[in-house]
Amino acid sequence: MTDPSDLRVVGRVVKAHGLRGELVVEPSTDQAEERFAPGVVLALADGRTLTITAARWHSGRLLVSAEEVADRDAAEAMRRAELRAPASEGDVADDDEFHDHQLEGLRAELGDGSVVGTVVAVSHGAGGELLVLEPPGGGELLVPFVKAIVPTVDVAGGRVVLDPPEGLLDPPG
Repeated sequence: MTDPSDLRVVGRVVKAHGLRGELVVEPSTDQAEERFAPGVVLALADGRTLTITAARWHSGRLLVSAEEVADRDAAEAMRRAELRAPASEGDVADDDEFHDHQLEGLRAELGDGSVVGTVVAVSHGAGGELLVLEPPGGGELLVPFVKAIVPTVDVAGGRVVLDPPEGLLDPPG
């Protein structure tokens, strides 16, 4: 496959579906039909690959079958796996959507320019995305990645501007 640094997350396995090893996938691309078409090979973080044999929409969820996933146990073992493919311009459809790699490394600052930390990761959960920040003194801050709290994402300028509610950035305790 391609150099791992050129790969982008195109979906995540949410859970297993049925007994034959189908995967419920949450796509993170607007090209789900192309990215999960039969014959497409996707990369996993551990270096393995997944060859898509079928994909279908069922009750608003994308169900994917792969050669390497033969049964429910194998599908369960795939839970939370990130599915990666070579970058494509069509993966991000508008100016308010970003790939994780575009956000990682950006400086996080307040509206007055004071630095809060650096975006080190994007955490994807059932409740939405969180920016994982590393403050200058170390540790970790989690900031909901919503327009009200992160009103400005300036990839070209290397920063995100935060407008956090009171207490969000306070240390625990």
